[in-house]
Amino acid sequence: MNTEKPTKVRWMVFASLFALCTVNYIDRSVISVCMPQIEADLQFGPAMVGVILSAFFWGYLIMQIPSGWLADRFGPGKTILGSGILWGVFQIITGMLSSSTAFMVIRSLLGASEAPIYPASAKLQSIWLTKMERARGAAIVDCGSPLGTAIGGPLIVAFLAWFGGWRGALFGAGVLTILIVLVCYKFVHTTPDTNKMINSAEREYIDNALKEEYGDTSKDTKISVGLFRYFRNRSFWGMTMGFVCMDCFWYGLMTWGPLYLSQVFNVNIMTVGASIFIIFGVGATGELVGGYVIDMLRIRGYNPNTVVKGCLACLGIIMAISMYILTMATSITMAIVIMTIAMFCERWVAASFWMMPSTISQRDDIGIVAGAMNTLGNVGGALVPIGVGLIVSFTGAYYWALILFLAFAVGISIFPLLVDLTKKVGGDIAQGQSNN
Repeated sequence: MNTEKPTKVRWMVFASLFALCTVNYIDRSVISVCMPQIEADLQFGPAMVGVILSAFFWGYLIMQIPSGWLADRFGPGKTILGSGILWGVFQIITGMLSSSTAFMVIRSLLGASEAPIYPASAKLQSIWLTKMERARGAAIVDCGSPLGTAIGGPLIVAFLAWFGGWRGALFGAGVLTILIVLVCYKFVHTTPDTNKMINSAEREYIDNALKEEYGDTSKDTKISVGLFRYFRNRSFWGMTMGFVCMDCFWYGLMTWGPLYLSQVFNVNIMTVGASIFIIFGVGATGELVGGYVIDMLRIRGYNPNTVVKGCLACLGIIMAISMYILTMATSITMAIVIMTIAMFCERWVAASFWMMPSTISQRDDIGIVAGAMNTLGNVGGALVPIGVGLIVSFTGAYYWALILFLAFAVGISIFPLLVDLTKKVGGDIAQGQSNN
């Protein structure tokens, strides 16, 4: 029996993914912060600005499932390396552009290059983490999204000052991305069998847990049941529709939250910036807390269905109540407190959903299943800001937009009830493959 104390290399891998996710969301905020200067310099109108901003999402959406396949086929490490270098390069190229057409093309390519980060991260859960650690792993990775959103604005403002305008800021963001990707690649491209920092105790701990979950992982047999098998499964759709509701809530608040605070409470941009930093900063804390709580409850022997579904039901209800109370907010302080509570819960929800693909999928399908889930989630996320804009335009108020967010929160409580976290999709087929 190995009495050596296990190393913690697996958590260094996920700390590296956290850094990559944070810089990913900083990169997404660059164009929004720089756009007033870009619009003035290149004479883009509001309609063209909207098209340019939306181009990112369509590239991102189109590449979700293909990037999941790449992570399954070639490994998450190589996929992340290629992705990260490309998105840094496209960010640099953006700083050299002068035409609206070129902006649309490069922004869509930037979105496509950023697509693999989440599917590849989900794939790494099945390589490095036991099933009792994946909520924490998902939380560590995904809390980079609210943190990157929170710090991205101030950082890019600093880049604008340091590098002499929007072109220099985009160049600086691109170089920063490439440097962080190259540093993190040292960790994310390895496996427990190839990493030189891991000791035998940690390797044995991971190997035993994965053998219990997947069978003999040393076999070369590909354990895959095909994406269409998931499309016919209730657990996949419960997971995906719940994730769609979560993404709609997230993108709705991320895009319209600052305008809501500014327009309803008539505060200046500095107050809005500080408010967003608080709201999304606390959201990052909620993700870490949520991942830890779910894993600890599972380690103590609670059924994963009871733990995850119970948490999501309670969190969705709290988010729904928060949105209803927000319709009656009478001060900026009250609004910030309510939105902070909602964001804390929403990020906990995100950690719960991002551990699901590795929980319900066969080991060689995790990347493509996560990509499919994220594709549909981001379709909703891309459309909701447009819907909110139409609601506010027609009604002249935010009441029905907040009620829409309330409906998404209810969906977060309901759809996961369809998911069975104790069974992998296509288990009978996978068993036959492993026996052949």
